[in-house]
Amino acid sequence: MHRIVDTDDAASIIGRHQHLRYNPLRDTWVLVSAHRMKRPWAGQVEKPPEEHTPRYDPRNPLCPGNTRANGEVNSDYDSTFLFENDFPALQPDAPDPGSDQHPLFQSKVARGVCKVMCFHPWSDVTLSLMKKQEVVKVIDKWAELIEELGTTYLWVQIFENKGAMMGCSNPHPHCQVWASNFLPNEPALSDRCQRAYYQKHGEPLLLQYAKQEAEKKERVVVETSDWLAVVPYWATWPYQTLLLPRRHVLRINDLTTEEREGLADIMKQLLTKYDNLFEISFPYSMGWHGAPTGPHLNKDNSHWQLHAHYYPPLLRSATVKKFMVGYEMLAQDQRDLTPEQAAEKLRNLPEEHYKTRENLEKGGGKEKDGEK
Repeated sequence: MHRIVDTDDAASIIGRHQHLRYNPLRDTWVLVSAHRMKRPWAGQVEKPPEEHTPRYDPRNPLCPGNTRANGEVNSDYDSTFLFENDFPALQPDAPDPGSDQHPLFQSKVARGVCKVMCFHPWSDVTLSLMKKQEVVKVIDKWAELIEELGTTYLWVQIFENKGAMMGCSNPHPHCQVWASNFLPNEPALSDRCQRAYYQKHGEPLLLQYAKQEAEKKERVVVETSDWLAVVPYWATWPYQTLLLPRRHVLRINDLTTEEREGLADIMKQLLTKYDNLFEISFPYSMGWHGAPTGPHLNKDNSHWQLHAHYYPPLLRSATVKKFMVGYEMLAQDQRDLTPEQAAEKLRNLPEEHYKTRENLEKGGGKEKDGEK
């Protein structure tokens, strides 16, 4: 019986052959199959996103002064704008189903609030196209919401679904904020994994990870003195990124003024690169994970490190996306493009937004008012 000897070194195997990678935030493994990018694509092709969104649409319920589905009228806002979600998934006064149940049919009370936060009064801008100080105002509002809702609720989830491909029904720059009396599945898993790493190594998992990535450079997309954006070693989505502060920070409201300014800078840089990849308004779902709040405010959360996840679905072009089906649903996560390849592509993209370049070429040197 002959044993097959693979003479490839580790770097070659990782770059060219299938292998598994460990995700320490979820205690799971990802199958990386780099060779599959060579296969021809004859599957679903998405409709390119609409690139001509009007600045104001009287039918858009998120625009200033417009009436929403429940009859409420938006203020004539000129910055961020926050309101209660008209169709909330969580309400503060839900009844308790009780605990006397069969172990296979358990229920618990779920209470909370859901809010919608508009970033800007114009529908034709996104975070990548907003001015830096406008993005800082968004960050300040996020911090204010963590501070306010965190006094009552155990978890405050800030998330943004951008683009119709990610289920966004309103072409207007906005996010959602759901606060709950329970710790949802993903942060609960992340809490357990970060705690276990801290107890074993005496340092926050993501703080050590950021240091390692900053030294290796191969998965870094953008970096500043206070922040690091990388395609994580264990990324599942093709151009998934992880945004990390270099300092040990538990929650958004713990960021200094300088760190918030730096966060606005790196967000604009990262999202500009996303848009430049296929020269479209890049779709994604993103969200912030920080230490739990409510009763956890008085507990030791040293194992936590603030971070943001970006999950974009696009794979090969503006119209071909990654599907999480079949093997991913029934076995485990799988990706084709390696994280190193994805990071290199993003890293090498221009820092100037393609729309700014187009406007300069078409408009005789004048930039659009909402762009920097």
